[in-house]
Amino acid sequence: MVSKKILNFAKMDRYVGIDFGRKRIGVAVSDPLGLFSTALDTVDSAKIIDYLKNYARNETVKGFVVGYPVNMDGLPSEAASGVEGFISLLEKSFPGVPVMLEDERFTSVLAHRVMIDGGMKASRRRDKKEVDRISAAIILQSFLDRQNGSSAAVPDPGAVPATLSVKSGGRRKK
Repeated sequence: MVSKKILNFAKMDRYVGIDFGRKRIGVAVSDPLGLFSTALDTVDSAKIIDYLKNYARNETVKGFVVGYPVNMDGLPSEAASGVEGFISLLEKSFPGVPVMLEDERFTSVLAHRVMIDGGMKASRRRDKKEVDRISAAIILQSFLDRQNGSSAAVPDPGAVPATLSVKSGGRRKK
């Protein structure tokens, strides 16, 4: 009897963050209170709907937060059409589950900064799967922060680390 109560308690509403890519999709989830995001996985794009359906069997999905690619002027980038197609598929596969868009500018750069600051070895930082997972967590955390009224929700363009700037070619300055 106790185990049923524990299982019912464990199945709580969560947001799922998604960093869409044509080859790979980064996935992150929120805690049940909607305060924190955690990088979950990187999934082959062709398998994402099955992956999400399997996840939804074990957890209640409160909503999907999908990173939306926009240019510096705020207009959708060329990659936006691929995201829009994915969103349509997501809405058909999960009717009634809201899909929210989140500006994904700077998420890859911020993901690299998190990896460096966290002491991740260079070999793991080059793994695009790691970047996609962490980018999904950043996208979701930005959404959660805004939902909860945090001022940390808006990425600051000035926060782009010099170690990953265009001038440095993405390599650490010595």
